[in-house]
Amino acid sequence: MGSLSKTQGNAGKVTRGQWLVLAGLAVSTFIFNTSEFIPIGLLSDIGQAFSLTEAETGIMISVYAWGVTLLSLPLMVFASRFNFRKLLLGLVAVFAAGQFLSAVSPTYALLICSRFVVATAHAVFWSVVMVIAARVVGPRHAPAAMGIVATGSSIAQIFGMPLGRAIGLALGWRMTFGVVGLVAVACLAYLAVVFPPLSAGERFTLDKLPELLHNGPLVSLYVAIVFLATGQYVAYSYVEPFLSQTVALSAAGVTVALAVIGVAGLLGSYLFSRFYDGHKKGFIAVSLAGETLALLALLPATSSLGVTVAVLVAWGVCQMGFSVALQSILIHITESDQASVAMSIYSGLFNLGIGAGSAIGGATVTQLGVGAVGLVGGAFAGVGTIVTVAVMFRLMK
Repeated sequence: MGSLSKTQGNAGKVTRGQWLVLAGLAVSTFIFNTSEFIPIGLLSDIGQAFSLTEAETGIMISVYAWGVTLLSLPLMVFASRFNFRKLLLGLVAVFAAGQFLSAVSPTYALLICSRFVVATAHAVFWSVVMVIAARVVGPRHAPAAMGIVATGSSIAQIFGMPLGRAIGLALGWRMTFGVVGLVAVACLAYLAVVFPPLSAGERFTLDKLPELLHNGPLVSLYVAIVFLATGQYVAYSYVEPFLSQTVALSAAGVTVALAVIGVAGLLGSYLFSRFYDGHKKGFIAVSLAGETLALLALLPATSSLGVTVAVLVAWGVCQMGFSVALQSILIHITESDQASVAMSIYSGLFNLGIGAGSAIGGATVTQLGVGAVGLVGGAFAGVGTIVTVAVMFRLMK
């Protein structure tokens, strides 16, 4: 572990100690994203347990996301006083506690409160995890490190969400939360062994906030991500009923389709690591355009199962591609001692979009039917794409 701190930022190869840390971060990303995706994969089952409609159950996704939105900045300002080791271990511990509380919640209101506990850990985790990954290996290997950590998110969609759904269908949705909590405890023990002392840099105070808000490319990125996240989650929050009702897939078919999106996300992570560094703007533009087109094509594609699968693959690749790429751009356009807080604002705004997307998706399902979620989501994603390409790119040096 000592070699990790000595070789940060150098031009050499990634060391064994650094690989161990990245593996731990990837697993952490896996469990955090699995937890976030569980209500989506088990939306109908959770709703039935509390005698709620799909739209009413979807409120839980919005509350969770908006909790992250409200908590990200204040918690990150508070958390900036801790070194990254203490901070990360504390976050995983709080996360695990929230999972166990979710598993035993007797009412829907208490389940939402338990999810809010998880949201407090989530708010800070996504503010720091990519910054930590970049800091661990140094600038030269930062894109590859971020891609590795993002792979945990893709694997959550490939195995975590479908496995969580399978456990929920077989043993009840509560067991899914309990299993995630147990994996989090194991991850906490692993990180306690492999993660070295790592300074978080200068403590951030609110009087530095105006400096961030005078960063033109950063502000335009913030505007874009709200629209992009909203568009993504108008559709993704209701992908389970969309696949079962509009595409007419069986319960097993829905699980496989969700796994297809996750596998595609893994490919998106690889493409980011392979092509982003030399083609930043081009990679982002293609990913965003692909995301928008995939969402708009969801409903028309239902006439053919093969076309539907192709659209789901494109959706997964592009969503992961632009998500990691925009976080990398954020680190690039901010000062090193501002990156964690800038990322916390990004995370908060992303979750504002998730909450808005889930709410708008619920209204879409109620008013227009579940088949329309892709069309509405694609319209929002299109606005985010235009802001990124026409505004942010022009302001970047």
